[in-house]
Amino acid sequence: MLSRLSIRDIVLIERLDIDFSTGLSVLTGETGAGKSILLDALSLALGARGDASLVRHGAAQGQVTAVFDVPRNHPARALLAENAIDENDDIILRRVQNADGRTRVFVNDQPSSVTLMRDIGRLLVEIHGQHDERALVDPGAHRDLLDAFGAHQSAASAVGEAWRHWRGCENELSRHRARVEAAAREADYLRASVAELVRIDPQPGEESDLAETRTAMMRAEKIATEIRDAQDVLSGPSSPLPQLAGLLRRLQRKVNEAPGLLDEVITSLDEAMLSLDAAQESVEAALRDTEYDPQRLEKAEERLFALRAVARKHNVAVDDLAQLRDTMAADLADLDAGEERLAGLEKQARAAREAYDVCAAHLSELREAAAAGIVRAVMAELPALKLERAEFLVEMASEPDNRMEEGIDRIEFWVRTNPGTRAGPMMKVASGGELSRFLLALKVALADRGSAPTLVFDEIDTGVGGAVADAIGQRLARLARRVQVLSVTHAPQVAARANTHFLISKSGGADKVATSVAEMDKAARQEEIARMLAGATITDEARAAAERLLKENLASAG
Repeated sequence: MLSRLSIRDIVLIERLDIDFSTGLSVLTGETGAGKSILLDALSLALGARGDASLVRHGAAQGQVTAVFDVPRNHPARALLAENAIDENDDIILRRVQNADGRTRVFVNDQPSSVTLMRDIGRLLVEIHGQHDERALVDPGAHRDLLDAFGAHQSAASAVGEAWRHWRGCENELSRHRARVEAAAREADYLRASVAELVRIDPQPGEESDLAETRTAMMRAEKIATEIRDAQDVLSGPSSPLPQLAGLLRRLQRKVNEAPGLLDEVITSLDEAMLSLDAAQESVEAALRDTEYDPQRLEKAEERLFALRAVARKHNVAVDDLAQLRDTMAADLADLDAGEERLAGLEKQARAAREAYDVCAAHLSELREAAAAGIVRAVMAELPALKLERAEFLVEMASEPDNRMEEGIDRIEFWVRTNPGTRAGPMMKVASGGELSRFLLALKVALADRGSAPTLVFDEIDTGVGGAVADAIGQRLARLARRVQVLSVTHAPQVAARANTHFLISKSGGADKVATSVAEMDKAARQEEIARMLAGATITDEARAAAERLLKENLASAG
């Protein structure tokens, strides 16, 4: 429930702190006292759209803080946990509105978003009024309200779970079917490619090995030409060795004729002969080392060029051909196995859809029964609310082929305000006053089922009086036994049934006006109800009537 509302510098409110209790609390006051400001401030703390015009004139910012006391198992606490908001004993929503239009949001004193504040606010408070867009008159909520009335949320949850399982099966089936169809379109290409890659059998690192071998052979071929030329010089017809050998022999024969003269020459020629012999042997050895098989070079080149051609064809590196072969082979295997798995997934999706249909049909039957029950409950409330000629209906259309997470039913609350008139959606057919009373009857029928822990009714008694106003007061009091109810009212019959009565008043002069709210004791309540009965001039008769109203309501409450 809403336990405290603190307002600072909002429109005419400079500083205000209100403590609320359980049961029915009413807020009354003369027209223009600021009742709408109070609700606007509360709405701001619940995530309504901010507006710079809400800031009190002359202030830099306004602020509203709403404190809620809710059980540990309340859905709002689960929402806090999902958003990593620290848990407190209370849930505190604080909104700061700056005069420049900017706004800041705090949930349990942690900076947050307006969206989260609004989501939490919807779980904590419902505001109902004649023309209030925040009221739960959205047709999208009617199905949930009907489920709450029938207390078959577990069946609705089972339908949701069955729907999600079915959609999951369908999605998996669609994805797999797309893969199988794509593979089937490429099957011939895959088979030809795999056969080609298996035939060429690429090996890891093979391209670099072949390229190195080819380069080495081509380099050796080029060097061998030069070595053969050296061999021709040293060993061919023009070799200097025979001439040097003959010269050496002739000089050796003349040694004795000139002792000491030719020794160094002979020694040098002898060494030169030995060096040339060694060079000749080295050239021959080098020539042997450069020998290669031309066919081997041709084969290496053919293999290298074939690998590179296949790689270009598939737009991959040569070293990736082996992986490509394995991937394509796996795709072919998947195609064969995929056909079998596709049949299994189709069977699974069909079973999931049939299971959903069974759950949804059962929920639809429950909803039909609940619809009849809620119609009876609401219709029982209408005569006392001066809607005895009106009719409340639940427009329910079931479409088995239109499978939704919420079931197969489209549900909307309709009304017929007078016999013979056309029935239609409650929001479109009912006038402002009628809509408020229909809404009250609906909330009474629902009691605390499908309801926020705090209900706010904004002048739903406008335009009625006497017995109708008393009937509204009775129903608000009945609601207040189950949930906290706050009502802004002009009806003394409603005010007299309150557990707590707040007076909203405006004070100040021409330069400065301020709105204040004060809880009233018994005497002050009697005087305020007398004013509501009599108007500007409070008579003794009005005071006596106010006293009777309070006593009667106290007796009926007891």
